[in-house]
Amino acid sequence: MPPGPAGWPVIGNILDMPSSHEWRTFAQWGETWGDIISVNLLGKPLVILNSSHVADEMLDKKSLIYSGRPVFPVCGEVIGWNRILAFHQYGPRWREIRRLFSQTVGSHNSLAQLTDDLEREADGFLGRVMANPTTLTQQVHRFTGASILKVTYGYTIEKENDELLRIVDTAMEQFSLASAPGAYLADAFSILTHVPPWFPGAGWKTTAQAWRKDLEKMCDIPYNFTKAQMRAGTASSSLVAINLEGDIDPQREAIIKDAASSLYAGGADTSVSAIRSFFLAMMRFPEAQRKAQAEIDRVIGSDRLPTVADREQLPYVRALCWEVLRWQPIAPLGIPHYLTQDDVHAGYFLPKGTVVIANIWKMLRDPKRYARPQDFNPDRFVPGQGAEPEYDPRQVVFGFGRRVCPGSQLAEMSLFLICAVSLAAFDISKPIVDGKAVEPSMEYTTGTISHPCEFQCSIKPRSAKVQALLSSSGDVRY
Repeated sequence: MPPGPAGWPVIGNILDMPSSHEWRTFAQWGETWGDIISVNLLGKPLVILNSSHVADEMLDKKSLIYSGRPVFPVCGEVIGWNRILAFHQYGPRWREIRRLFSQTVGSHNSLAQLTDDLEREADGFLGRVMANPTTLTQQVHRFTGASILKVTYGYTIEKENDELLRIVDTAMEQFSLASAPGAYLADAFSILTHVPPWFPGAGWKTTAQAWRKDLEKMCDIPYNFTKAQMRAGTASSSLVAINLEGDIDPQREAIIKDAASSLYAGGADTSVSAIRSFFLAMMRFPEAQRKAQAEIDRVIGSDRLPTVADREQLPYVRALCWEVLRWQPIAPLGIPHYLTQDDVHAGYFLPKGTVVIANIWKMLRDPKRYARPQDFNPDRFVPGQGAEPEYDPRQVVFGFGRRVCPGSQLAEMSLFLICAVSLAAFDISKPIVDGKAVEPSMEYTTGTISHPCEFQCSIKPRSAKVQALLSSSGDVRY
């Protein structure tokens, strides 16, 4: 096995495992034991990859045997997240859900059909943020949730504090906590999942059962909304509506429902993290903001807002989005892979059943790949002056091999749009209190999806013309 902390008899490295922000500890271990590290958790091998090169060699080039998923006793079995694509075992059902994704968000033509809805939601986002900048986090949640609910279910959010948006946001917050490595002792001792909730020390079971009901609401309520709209003949085009047409047997319907839930689960919370990191970066690195705004002013002008169609004409803004993904990765450890047969790699023996974690956070801070990786520098992805762009973070941040995120193109398009229109419309800076700039917190939450901790942000229209544009009741783009 690869090297790693020594551990103890029987329990192995249980006591060595960090309780939060595991990616930082794993990166520190890498300084001692290298790019491939192994630990023993009660006799079960866990391998951590700290290098994108190693991840490519193992998870990409050997994807046939590294595409399994470990069993998640609490998050997957007790709470029920094993119905979501990310937790599916590689096989026919997994492939069918991926196919549904591909039809909806996986091609140029399918994405082109979504741009009008995304741009309309982006316009609303700008108007609400301009009216009340202190609600930034709330508006980011609304934009991402509304966009994916529209694509997936044809559901339109009409008001603040939408009940359906609250239901899905609640379930996603719970997922991030429940799926974190080491979140539950029962993940190591699966027999504990059979302990009744009233047993002393089993309060987690009561919480898990309540979270299961919240997950069922997330899967059932928007799906039933679309079915009702279809019966009434008022359904708009969406993943669910397109695939429910005609005679559908119960097995097929279950696949469609889980595909819809998977699309929402895979896109909503991740996009919230990326967009909030963008606003944080614009406060901390105003020179990047000014450079992006200069490009927008030069290419787009001030009479309209950028659109998705402008992406190729805005290379610096596009690079800025890639740097957002690299600088603070959405899912620092991704979701674990599972080795389905024995393998030998770089002289190490990895037995069938090994759980493999890619430390994406460390890979995107690799000084061999990125100059001054702690800095926010979009120029690293812009070719010029004879220098090649640095390693594309999209090769890492969206996962590896057959488990790469199937909604990555939609995620990237949404991030570009909201970054571009926000840069065109707003000046984003640190708030001034009592004459002094308030430094934003750079702390991020732990969990599968890592978010910036709450921060204050000054957001002001760049000009009276922009303010009038956003305040108009008509089409703000033209």
